[in-house]
Amino acid sequence: MAQIGVVTWLAAGYGVVLLFVAYGIDTMARRAARKVEDQSAGGFVYHEEHDAWVCPEDQWLWPQSFDPDNRVMRYRGSPSVCNSCPVKSTCTTSSSGREVRRLVDSWPSSESARFHRAIACCITVLAVAWPGAAALTRSSTLETAVLLGVTALVALGSLPLWSHLRRSPADPGAIFVPIQSLDDNVQHREEAARDLVRRRTSYASDRREDAPAPEVIGRRTAYSSDRRQEEAALELIRKRAAYSSDRRSTQQGGLP
Repeated sequence: MAQIGVVTWLAAGYGVVLLFVAYGIDTMARRAARKVEDQSAGGFVYHEEHDAWVCPEDQWLWPQSFDPDNRVMRYRGSPSVCNSCPVKSTCTTSSSGREVRRLVDSWPSSESARFHRAIACCITVLAVAWPGAAALTRSSTLETAVLLGVTALVALGSLPLWSHLRRSPADPGAIFVPIQSLDDNVQHREEAARDLVRRRTSYASDRREDAPAPEVIGRRTAYSSDRRQEEAALELIRKRAAYSSDRRSTQQGGLP
C-alpha cells in the first residue's frame, strides 16, 4: 500500500464517485418522472391486468385512443357515469367523461428521460477516462494495475445505463402501432360497448341509456362517496337510537 501514491487513489476514487453520480442523476430523474405521473393521475389507480384505470369513486376508465407522436395512451370514463358523479365538479369539467393519460413505454423512452440518461452516460465516460488516463502516466506497475482495474470495474458498472438506452428506441415508428380509420374506430368502440353490456358491469348507470343518476339498490349506489356518506348517516342513526334506548331504560329504572 505504501507504493501507491495519493494521486493514484484520488484518480481511482474520482472515477468511482463519478459512476455513483451518474446513477444518482438517472435515479432522481426517474423518481421525478414517476412523481409527476402520479400527480397527474389524481388518485386514479392503474390496473395493468385490465389495461384500465379506477377512479376514487370506484369507476373504470377504459382505453379510448393512442397518440403515436407522444407515445401516450388515453383512457376515458363513461360520460353517463362521470356526468352523474357527485364529485364531478372537483374532477373534470368535460361532459365527455374524465380522461387519464399513460406513457406506454418504460423508462427511458421519452425525450426528457433519454436526455437525463444521456447526461448520466456522458458522466460515465468521464468516470472511465479519468482513471484510464491516469494509468498511462504512472511509472509504478502496481499503480497502473490498480488504475486499470478501477477503470474496468467502472466500465462494467456503466454498462446497464448504456444498454437500457440502446434498447429503448426514440423513434416511435420503430414500434408498430396499428392506426384505424374513424369508421373502424367507431365500430370497434361499439363492439367494446356491447361486450361491456354482456359482461354486466357493476355500474347501473352504464347499463342504462338515459338516466341522470345512478340506480340505488338497497340503499347503496355505485359511487364510493355516496356510500361513505350513507354509511356515516346510518351510523349516526344507530348511535341516536342506542342513546334514546339508554335514556328510556334509565328513566324506567328510576320510576318507583
